[in-house]
Amino acid sequence: MLSRKGIIPEDYLLTRLAEDVLQPKFKAKPGKARFVAKNGTCNVAHTNIREQGRFLQDVFTTLVDLKWLHTIIIFTMSFLCSWLLFGMIWWLVAFAHGDLDQRGDDFVPCVTDIHSFSSAFLFSIEVQVTIGFGGRMITEECVSAIIILIVQNIVGLVINAIMLGCIFMKTAQAHRRAETLIFSKHAVISVRNNKLCFMIRIGDLRKSMIISATVRMQVVRKTTTEEGEVVPLDQIDIHMDNPVGTNGVFLVSPLIICHVIDKDSPLYNLSAFDLQHEDIEVIVVLEGVVETTGITTQARTSYVSEEILWGQRFVPTVSEEDGMYAVDYSKFGNTIKVPTPCCSAKKLDAAGGIAQFKLNEGVTLRASVRRKRFNHPRHKQPKQ
Repeated sequence: MLSRKGIIPEDYLLTRLAEDVLQPKFKAKPGKARFVAKNGTCNVAHTNIREQGRFLQDVFTTLVDLKWLHTIIIFTMSFLCSWLLFGMIWWLVAFAHGDLDQRGDDFVPCVTDIHSFSSAFLFSIEVQVTIGFGGRMITEECVSAIIILIVQNIVGLVINAIMLGCIFMKTAQAHRRAETLIFSKHAVISVRNNKLCFMIRIGDLRKSMIISATVRMQVVRKTTTEEGEVVPLDQIDIHMDNPVGTNGVFLVSPLIICHVIDKDSPLYNLSAFDLQHEDIEVIVVLEGVVETTGITTQARTSYVSEEILWGQRFVPTVSEEDGMYAVDYSKFGNTIKVPTPCCSAKKLDAAGGIAQFKLNEGVTLRASVRRKRFNHPRHKQPKQ
């Protein structure tokens, strides 16, 4: 049964450990790097960027993309620097007006109770964060002090808006929601509806839905054009048969995303043997709108040739229990072997399709059974 208390089912982590034990572990080929890691991070390093000033033209996005430690340091330093700057300005105003000298009772200062830089710094903090302890206050004696007060309030509001917006965007980033969108560890290739298909399984661990969820696939591999140009990362789109028959998927329970390997597929010429010796990578992108926040989220993963299982299919995970449907996530990544031709889809179409293949396999199977029965000792004729 599913865990009704937590978001992540109790057996899910155990399932992932069990998958690591039951499924064979594949090592990446020497010299072959993944374009997208299993957790969705892009394995791309940007080097020799000369126009670094472009990042400063979009300061807000740059602040959001920074690490939390750097963001907190900038958050703290922005307030401290503004307080120190305006504290120095208030001290200069008091010094220019003579407020730092001890005068008589008839003297009216620009700001009361400012006798040093420390008191000017404290007054700067009181003005910007609107504390107002009551001991220090501005008077109508100096017009410049009134203008500085207005400017500091505006600057403080701008800093608050930028930094608080940055903190909010970092805490509500879309990739946090993607942590509960899961993909099967392996992809499979098998026969489905008399067609050779490439399939993966996706699921959502949360009860809150992903609205207008869509799935896209791409094959990334090294290709050479007819003119001899080498494209190291050629991205080729893969057409998919949506399991619900519309543009979006209804991701309430785990779904199997299927791609029919036809003549327009980049996998059309691959056989079971060629797949293990071909450097290809299938990238899967799941996009949708988070129901609770309205923010668009994206989850990614990839499958290299060693992670594509030929001749297997996923086991069912949904069952009906006590008048409701239950999803067993312990079977999320489990597969079983099924009869599948080892040749490519191109050769399969040339041979007459899956129906002809099944017919030939049936004739071969019956012939082999007859040979075994004939060679059995009980069916041998006794020697004369």
